[in-house]
Amino acid sequence: METFRRLFLVAALAGLISGLFIAVVHQVSTTPLILAAEQYETAAPAEPAAAADTTTHTHGDGAAHDHGGGGAWAPADGWERTLSTAVADVLTGIGFSLLLVAAYRIWGGAMNWRTGLYWGLAGFAAIVASPNLGLPPEVPGTAAAPLLDRQIWWLATVALTGAGLAMIFQGKRYWWAALGLALIVLPHAYGAPQPAEHASLAPAALSHRFIVAATIVGLLFWAVLGAATGYFYNRVFKDAAA
Repeated sequence: METFRRLFLVAALAGLISGLFIAVVHQVSTTPLILAAEQYETAAPAEPAAAADTTTHTHGDGAAHDHGGGGAWAPADGWERTLSTAVADVLTGIGFSLLLVAAYRIWGGAMNWRTGLYWGLAGFAAIVASPNLGLPPEVPGTAAAPLLDRQIWWLATVALTGAGLAMIFQGKRYWWAALGLALIVLPHAYGAPQPAEHASLAPAALSHRFIVAATIVGLLFWAVLGAATGYFYNRVFKDAAA
């Protein structure tokens, strides 16, 4: 029970720091692009069968937004939206921190901020970079494949990429690395689900800027998260051992 309490303390501290940091980054990077894209979505004439997906998305700012569904709640622009984004970012940080510190405990090796940074970069590769190759971040008003199909492909890609990276870096023989590389390539060889017709209400240049910005934000988030969990893990468990 004491070990679990210490693990949660590490995750809470690292998640709070990384979540608040990335909430600020969102406000100056992805959020202005989302707001700009929403202007195009709002200005578009209503159609019974719109080209754009009308389900609820997250667009890199951490908060869920409803675009055309009509019934789902969405935070209003201003302080409500900023606060919702910050809360979502902190909760996301704590959730991913718990996964990292659990992995540290299972791994059993010495931890510090630098080792944590490496783990964070691996998390970025598995959870952001690899899925983004098939399903890049979307601005509002972008056509998308069915949500369930995208979720299944995303989860499979994350799992296979994570397993592949573990085999490459932890495997004792070269064929482990070859098998790990095959696992990473597998979901992309199968292909991500795509909409029947690619369309976006926002200009292509705005969509491309958002993809780049969201990817950089993901890299910063995982780098800070990994370094913070490694640092606090080392401090908390070193003090416990002492």
